[in-house]
Amino acid sequence: MTTRTPTLRRDEPASALLGTLAAQGATGALSTESGIVYLAAGHVVHVESAVTPDLGDLLTHSGALAPDGWWEAIDQAGRRCRVGRQLVDSGHLAAGALELCHLGALFDAAYFVLAHDGPVLRFRPGAAHWLGAVRSVPVDTVLRESRRRRELLHRIWPEPAVDRAPLARVPGSGATDLPARRGRTLAQVDGVRTAAQIATALACRTFHTLVELRRLAAAGLVAPVAPLIPGPSSAPSPAPASAPAPVSAEPGPTPRPVAPDEPDTALLRRLLHALEAL
Repeated sequence: MTTRTPTLRRDEPASALLGTLAAQGATGALSTESGIVYLAAGHVVHVESAVTPDLGDLLTHSGALAPDGWWEAIDQAGRRCRVGRQLVDSGHLAAGALELCHLGALFDAAYFVLAHDGPVLRFRPGAAHWLGAVRSVPVDTVLRESRRRRELLHRIWPEPAVDRAPLARVPGSGATDLPARRGRTLAQVDGVRTAAQIATALACRTFHTLVELRRLAAAGLVAPVAPLIPGPSSAPSPAPASAPAPVSAEPGPTPRPVAPDEPDTALLRRLLHALEAL
């Protein structure tokens, strides 16, 4: 059955169009300014965002998969959109480990795609991601989890600029006896990096990093860097930091050797329960 391509309205939020596509059982890729949502038969199968580490980074930096195994699977199965299946069939990765990591990356990217619920750029019917289907998630579940994360972050610290702006330490603030993850996060705050860049440096899921950064902001230890506003007689402001690279359906760059993230057992248990429920 051919899926009817929905009419895109520039003022229609992504969440509304995702609901329409789910009701239609659509297959394809929905692009926004923050990322791409891939659907199959009305379910979300993958989400990409330029401001979150991709699945390959999470698997290789955590030590769950050797970089050679990741790139071998891409070479052998990328064109057939079966990279995930190749990883499991070749014995490089257990199916459960792939599903858990994939769900974490999916929900991380979906938060940024849906956090501000901006307009949709386009929908490409039939488009598939090179990873292939690992675990599909109902659209309602993705929307609900994104709202839950947004509300949790708001309760910690209600300033969303922390999520995207370059962050700096607050002058004169002292930091003692911080939990290990929070201390590692604070050490990466240098006045230039954004939350997503800090997450990549730590090989940590972006949402975990956002939680720690908002806690640091609530404690008065970090703050977004204020943009320079030139006055009538001031010199031209410095060129803004380069924007994140556009999301692509091609395999990402070679992972950087960074310290692996500590496992979050509570999150793993929640994901495992979700998998069992599905």
